Amino acid sequence: MENAPATRDILLQRLKALGISAKTIDHPPLFTVEESRALRGEIPGAHTKNLFLKCKKDTFWLIVALEEAIIDLKRIHSILGSGRLSFGRPEMLLETLGVPPGSVTPFSLINDTQGRVTVVLDETMMRHDVLNFHPLDNTATTTISREDLLTFIGDCGHNPMILPVSK
Repeated sequence: MENAPATRDILLQRLKALGISAKTIDHPPLFTVEESRALRGEIPGAHTKNLFLKCKKDTFWLIVALEEAIIDLKRIHSILGSGRLSFGRPEMLLETLGVPPGSVTPFSLINDTQGRVTVVLDETMMRHDVLNFHPLDNTATTTISREDLLTFIGDCGHNPMILPVSK
């Protein structure tokens, strides 16, 4: 990335400019799905996890699914039609999506101005009307509609694949 990564404020301004209704709630930093489960009941909607993956061919993938989804990393490549995938290094995550581990989110596509990351939204997650993601840092959760997520991703220049990637 040539420019500094977008901040939460820049992200929220972009959502507003797109006419996307979003509600953001601050909370202590959350690094894992287990830690974020403590907020259940306080924040309505489906809660999610995001996997930043890399293929040996230096292609990058962002897999977005429900927090309880089981994603088989040994087999997901056959669903995606890619080479075998492994977790991307923190340096590559920062370089491509502008966020550190623990803050990965589809909102970080705002930083992928070169279109290096392929986005995959789990079909099961996309059955939910309301979804929750970190707004570029893990000290808050932003709630938006499924349709607004697609609008935002498209505005970032990405055409997400909606596939059944979880068990």
